[in-house]
Amino acid sequence: MASDQEEDEFLGFSDDEGDGTNSDSDYDDDEATQNAVSEVNAHQIGDFEQNQQLPDLNEVGQEYAQECEVGPQHTSGISDNHSVPFLFDLNMPTQQEFPPSPIHQTETEQNHHKPRTPRINNELRLEILLFLLLRKEKHSDELIHGTNRQAVIKFGYTRKTIRLIWQRALAHKAAMDSYFYDSKYHNCGRKRIQVTYESIASIAMGDRTTIIDLARMLNLSPTTVWRMVKRKQIKPHSSPLNPGISEECKMARMKWVLGLLMDYSIPNDPTYYSMYDFIHIDEKWFYLTQKSQRVYLANNEPFPHRKGKSRTKIPKFMFMAAVARPRWGQDGQCEWDGKLGIFPFTDAVAAKRTSKNRVKGTIETKPIKSVNQIATRAMLINYLIPAIKEKWPPHEGERVIYIIQDNAKAHILQNDQEWQQHYKQDGFTLILTQQPANSPDCNILDLGFFRSIQSLMHKKMPKTVEDLSGAVTEAYNELHAKTLSNVWMSLQYVGNEILKHKGDNDYQLPHNKKKILEDEGNLPEQVKAPRWAVNECKQLVDEWRANQ
Repeated sequence: MASDQEEDEFLGFSDDEGDGTNSDSDYDDDEATQNAVSEVNAHQIGDFEQNQQLPDLNEVGQEYAQECEVGPQHTSGISDNHSVPFLFDLNMPTQQEFPPSPIHQTETEQNHHKPRTPRINNELRLEILLFLLLRKEKHSDELIHGTNRQAVIKFGYTRKTIRLIWQRALAHKAAMDSYFYDSKYHNCGRKRIQVTYESIASIAMGDRTTIIDLARMLNLSPTTVWRMVKRKQIKPHSSPLNPGISEECKMARMKWVLGLLMDYSIPNDPTYYSMYDFIHIDEKWFYLTQKSQRVYLANNEPFPHRKGKSRTKIPKFMFMAAVARPRWGQDGQCEWDGKLGIFPFTDAVAAKRTSKNRVKGTIETKPIKSVNQIATRAMLINYLIPAIKEKWPPHEGERVIYIIQDNAKAHILQNDQEWQQHYKQDGFTLILTQQPANSPDCNILDLGFFRSIQSLMHKKMPKTVEDLSGAVTEAYNELHAKTLSNVWMSLQYVGNEILKHKGDNDYQLPHNKKKILEDEGNLPEQVKAPRWAVNECKQLVDEWRANQ
């Protein structure tokens, strides 16, 4: 049953009603007042019989609306009015619209933001154990009085947790075992799905080109396979198309790498030349723009609209780049970046007629129609040789420099008649050398330098063919010398892979953590080759020569 006070609050009465003051006499007359009110209510409301119909409370409220005006002036005449205040008004807001009083909030509602005690880890268990061992009584396994309380205050865990750690230590001591506090938390929860190597390797390559296809073949969900990729249980791979290598080409590749090794270091300690007298040259097409350019836009920013005359005929220029190995001082500063220049195969042609884009006679930049031996010879004599004489470090004096180019038909050989008239100038002796056929990984530019230039060039987003030449040159000059130096190091590691695979190209480009070795001060200037691979390749080359 509800108390009298709760009944009074429900009916609308309050102990504080009256003159607004709370005195001792008010509390003495509480019982008599409540009895008088209860008698009035019982007299007017009466007792309802079992089958008597209950009155409509809205009608009762409207009937006594004028008689039961509750206000400060009627608070003391309740028994004289002989009326019952209406219980509630449908026009009044419900109790849910009023904010609840903080006094009536439960303890759970007030403490629902209390932070959880973090799960204890192995290191903290050991720290608590050391804290308890330092407060153990001598010649006894009992702790000093108050130790548990101090541990609870310091570490913030319950007495039960502290006591379990101590009891576990006593059990280890009784069993003559060392303290072992690894948690078994990793055993709880759902176990991860295990996928064996055979289950993946047995699937055809065409059936595992996407995560969805692989998940369907493994009878798993795509999300599960994606998590395995993140945990590196399954590794994605983009398979490039490599040039075919014949037996003759394999022998040429092995001979090329063996020629890069210093003769006196074979066979005991095979080591590559420092390659400071090598220059690598190569040609590459640079396009004005890409078919698809990825950018990141702000919210509600309009999409950029790019357009051209044709998606299949994007303007392009061919460039010849020449690089040498950068020079670094004792203090780690770059003394020479090794960049000799990048030169476009273009001609300046005057416009033959007037159009909407230019007036007749305007000088325009046009690509050379055919990059043949004549154009290559002119590029070497008119651009490369002057760049070498201008930019080569002067303190190295007269040197014999080897210019390495690929085996394309457009290149000229050392015995070219016109080249023989220019290959010796001002103390420089320039010797043209060809790298093995079908071996782009034997050239510095194809190995990684061209890719870096192309990435920087497309960030500039040139609009015209005139801007293309300037964007390529700026990207070539902006590229850091350390990037070029790292590619020269990669060339030596690629030579090791060629020797290990007997001249074939079925290997991945090696990543030897050059940045970490440089930070540790262990980055070598000259890489050593494996002796067993050098000896085996040398034997194969000798046998091949004997059979020719």
